[in-house]
Amino acid sequence: MAAVFGIAGWSGGGKTTLIERMIPILTARGFAVGVLKRAHHDFSIDREGKDSFRFRKAGSLETAISSSRRWAMIHENRADEREAEMDELLAKFSPKCNLVLVEGYKNSPLPKVEVWRRALNRPPIASDNSYIKAVAADSPPPDLPPQCEVLPLNDAAKVADFVIRRATGE
Repeated sequence: MAAVFGIAGWSGGGKTTLIERMIPILTARGFAVGVLKRAHHDFSIDREGKDSFRFRKAGSLETAISSSRRWAMIHENRADEREAEMDELLAKFSPKCNLVLVEGYKNSPLPKVEVWRRALNRPPIASDNSYIKAVAADSPPPDLPPQCEVLPLNDAAKVADFVIRRATGE
């Protein structure tokens, strides 16, 4: 089972950018990294006019796309189908992944780092979320619990070090 660690925060705070910067650092340290991203809206990973888009629009429940370089599976939730739970989605990751970063799911019972920027004018989520173990911030955030570490947002290597320690016990 892969180690799993969350990255949470308010929209526009830089979660995706931080994860994007951490992936090559973690990979260089021997991790095969997977990412699960929570979207709060309708989205499409295929483009209008492409075969996969046409199959999905025609009513295909699942469409797999494969090439010599990558493959993807698109699952279309039907009207009577609920959104997949985080654990169900994590179970779909390849056993080759030994670390999965989860973006979003801020209220899930998963240890996580919060990305926080003063310019967003939002309180830190860590103030009332015990699953947040550290805050990667651009300036000192207010009202953090004493056990919550503060990490430099612009130092992805330090955030990666924290994630490795907490997710794997190294």
